[in-house]
Amino acid sequence: MVSRRALVAVDKFRGSATADQIVAGLTVALEADGWTVDGVALGDGGEGSLDVIGGANRISTVTGPLGEPVEAAWRLDGTVAAIEMASASGLALLGGADHNDAMAASTVGTGELLGEAVELGAREIVVFLGGSATTDGGLGAIDALANTSRFREIDLVIACDVETRFTDAAVVFGPQKGATPAQIRMLTGRLERLVQVYRERFGIDVGEIPGAGAAGGLAGGLLALGGRIEAGFDHLAERVRLDERLAAADLVVTGEGKLDATSFQGKVVGGVQRWAAHTGTPVVAVAGAIDRDAVDATLASHAIGAASLIETVGEAAAWADPIAGLGPTLVAAMAAGDALR
Repeated sequence: MVSRRALVAVDKFRGSATADQIVAGLTVALEADGWTVDGVALGDGGEGSLDVIGGANRISTVTGPLGEPVEAAWRLDGTVAAIEMASASGLALLGGADHNDAMAASTVGTGELLGEAVELGAREIVVFLGGSATTDGGLGAIDALANTSRFREIDLVIACDVETRFTDAAVVFGPQKGATPAQIRMLTGRLERLVQVYRERFGIDVGEIPGAGAAGGLAGGLLALGGRIEAGFDHLAERVRLDERLAAADLVVTGEGKLDATSFQGKVVGGVQRWAAHTGTPVVAVAGAIDRDAVDATLASHAIGAASLIETVGEAAAWADPIAGLGPTLVAAMAAGDALR
């Protein structure tokens, strides 16, 4: 009997199940059908990225987004550090929308983590962006560093999945951080002034660099320090050797909580499809929900069979026990894939 090899490469289903839980559930379903399975959790470079590369192994007390002390988890492997900015300066640390303060929120804590990483011998630092509470253009992080010149010797990688311009950060991300229209105008003005400050101080014009507005402009601040932007998904995919795993697979099953237009703009499903195209590995996708109007044409053009938990088992069951619904949803996605191919 010829062995069939499947790769399960999925993101978390936010608010429902972790990526590892989804990997485990899909593995059970595939193995029951005779597949040999290789599973890996993935992400787009935002929250949860540390889990993809082995999890945190250090905890530091730093300044939270509104000045309170927070315990921030990060990772140090030899001379390579990995930091999720959300662990120090994230929206989730504020305890709900009623506590958001878009004007005051600062990236000081992220800068403190960067400084500690350098002090402990890091020569490469990867900062995963996403989940930010801040729109300070990274100034808080820079001001927290005792010696910014040390970063000329550091390989500083900025992992993100957006291309927002620096001065557009408030307009694009401000509303989700509780900013009013008046505050968005003030924050935009602050960012416009920072472009000039960074140009004069570091000789870097962050104003026109795609992605510099990520995490409320923190990406721009890190670019001013000498950092370079990498697509978050691609960085993680390289870390887990996704190309080798795809080459060894007869099928790849990917997925994320909601499959919509953004899924093909730096997110996991689109990233897996793009990498799988190089190896010719067929792709199916399992999601919590699918915006069919937004993605059906894209799914068809790439011959990706897709099904959602809500479509297959109903919304109540999808939320109550998402893992139980993975098996029948996978069957539906594979049938859809067969129909497209």
